[in-house]
Amino acid sequence: MEEKISYGHKTDLALGTFVKLARAYATVERKIVDHARTFGLTSAQFSVIESLGHLGEMTIGTLCEKMLVSGGNMTLVLDNLEKGGLIKREHSKSDRRAINIKLTQKGKKLFDDIFIQHAKYITTIMDVITEEEKKELSALLKKLGLGVKNL
Repeated sequence: MEEKISYGHKTDLALGTFVKLARAYATVERKIVDHARTFGLTSAQFSVIESLGHLGEMTIGTLCEKMLVSGGNMTLVLDNLEKGGLIKREHSKSDRRAINIKLTQKGKKLFDDIFIQHAKYITTIMDVITEEEKKELSALLKKLGLGVKNL
C-alpha cells in the first residue's frame, strides 16, 4: 500500500475539506441537473426561469450576475428559451443599450407549474442532514464564501 503524503495538518485538513465540499457539490448538482431535465430544460434554462420567476424582469447583465455565468453562454440559453416562447427580450426604455429579459405568460405558467416540485425535490435531497446541520452548514458556507471573496 502506498504511503500517504502529508503536507502538514493544517494543509491536509484544508485539502480534505475542499475535496469533500467539491464532491458533495458535484453529487448534488448532478441530481439537480437531472431533475431540471425532467421538465425539458437544461440546468441553465431552468436557472433563468427560476431567477425571472422569483425576481422578475432584469437585464441580461443582472441575470448573468445572479446565475454566476458569462454573457457568451447566456445568449444561446436565452435564444432557446425565446424560441420556446418562455421569455421575451425588450430594449430598456431608460438605457437603449440594455436588454431586459422577462417571462412570457407561457414562461410564468411553467415557473408556477414546476418550481414547487423542484423545491420539494431539493428539500428531499437536503433532508439527509438535520435542520440544525442545515443551519450550521448554511452559516459555514456563507462564512467561507464571504471570507474567500475578501482574499
